[in-house]
Amino acid sequence: MAIAMVLSVCTVPAGAQFGGLKLGDLAKRAGISVPSLRKEPISTSLADARWGDPSQDGFVPPLPRRELTELQRTANGGFILQAGYYRFHDQSYCLHAGTHGPGGGDGYLYAPPLGAAKDAVITIVRNSVHHPDIDQHVIQALLWAILSRAKLENLSDEQRSAAAQLLSPRQLAGLNRSVLDMLSAGPIADNLPREVRAMMQAEADLRQMLTTPGTSFGELERVAVLAGMAPVGPGSITVPSGRWSHHPDGYWIRYLPNSYSNTVVEIWAPEGSPGIGKEYDPATHVAVPGNTARQRLIQSGRAYASP
Repeated sequence: MAIAMVLSVCTVPAGAQFGGLKLGDLAKRAGISVPSLRKEPISTSLADARWGDPSQDGFVPPLPRRELTELQRTANGGFILQAGYYRFHDQSYCLHAGTHGPGGGDGYLYAPPLGAAKDAVITIVRNSVHHPDIDQHVIQALLWAILSRAKLENLSDEQRSAAAQLLSPRQLAGLNRSVLDMLSAGPIADNLPREVRAMMQAEADLRQMLTTPGTSFGELERVAVLAGMAPVGPGSITVPSGRWSHHPDGYWIRYLPNSYSNTVVEIWAPEGSPGIGKEYDPATHVAVPGNTARQRLIQSGRAYASP
């Protein structure tokens, strides 16, 4: 009866995915009847990364590589593409707490941000370009707060200040609501696969830590970014490092992450391609790994500078 009462207030669609598995399928596996499950803040998964182009594996454009920052910028912090081969070393952000960082030769593919909080996440990353005074760690902590469904009014002064600068009042109001730990502990979680339990527990731990005064970024990072060798996650596919994705706007792009916090992006727009004149808006790009045990990385228009 208690489980049924808890589940009756959840609002996540059964199509939400953990790794390569749908949450509705996982609930059935656990013997739970779930009419509707809470919608994931960011639901982008490997199934959404449909633009990988294996025919270009190993290809290097026969042109001098230029810096993307040579191109005209947009109000979104993006770039107006011209014909050529470009590189940009950006600040990237983890969108998949409780998983492993990049490594092991695993490649990444393009997918758009999807999910209930996609507008807020895109807005934060876009507006970060216009607020270079806000530290990358503060922005990452704010994104983890949204992903873990923490109540924004309970965050630190620094994180609340960043949210007020990066989000609209409407977005703040939409995010600042109470959250239930419905599936993170207890008999429901006990019956779910180990990988899913680990991600749910990481979200619950982050939620508690983000609202605990004095929690350091290093402590948050140890929960969100798993150490050690990454296993092969459920639903993984083989994607070699450096695989190009053919973006629907008509240019090719690939992601070469050095860590979850910084990624080298390469773009190729051949002469006469439909991508010329289009905007590359980094905040609409999630680099999705072929190995679902690794983190999804949203890109930004802020250049990364080594500490």
